Amino acid sequence: MTEMTAVGVADALGTLGSTTALDVVTTRHAYVAFALLLCTGLYVLIASPNLVKKIIGLNLFQTAIFLLFVTSGYVEGGSIPIVYPDASGGPYVSPLPHVIVLTAIVVGVSLTAVGLALCLRIYDEYGTLRVDTLRELLREEGTLPAGPEAGGRTSDASRGESDE
Repeated sequence: MTEMTAVGVADALGTLGSTTALDVVTTRHAYVAFALLLCTGLYVLIASPNLVKKIIGLNLFQTAIFLLFVTSGYVEGGSIPIVYPDASGGPYVSPLPHVIVLTAIVVGVSLTAVGLALCLRIYDEYGTLRVDTLRELLREEGTLPAGPEAGGRTSDASRGESDE
């Protein structure tokens, strides 16, 4: 067993420390794309008041997760996981991340279709896809309980208390 000296540890840390952000960006394209897609999708999902744009943001977010799974399953120099009797073996690529991603793509497409169908129905009924406008329309209609009053307190009816 080798002894770790202060010089050996310093050399190892120096090698790790010499990796710059530019090196990471140029060698790890998929992880950079993952981060950009994830942040963009999350921002669109949270910041946009339009329901269709929220669905698009959700799709970007899902795509980032798919990319992460496929990238994590990559093996440098790996081959397909079919073992022949005369083969000596070697690193194989796991098919599990790809299977999970294919299943998630089917679920994502179904979720998108249902979301867009609901958007069509909401637009036909209320004439808008903006969340804030829909919230106001539903409050006027009486379907959605009234929000907090100006003082920050909710009414007795919305808390479930009765006058009796």
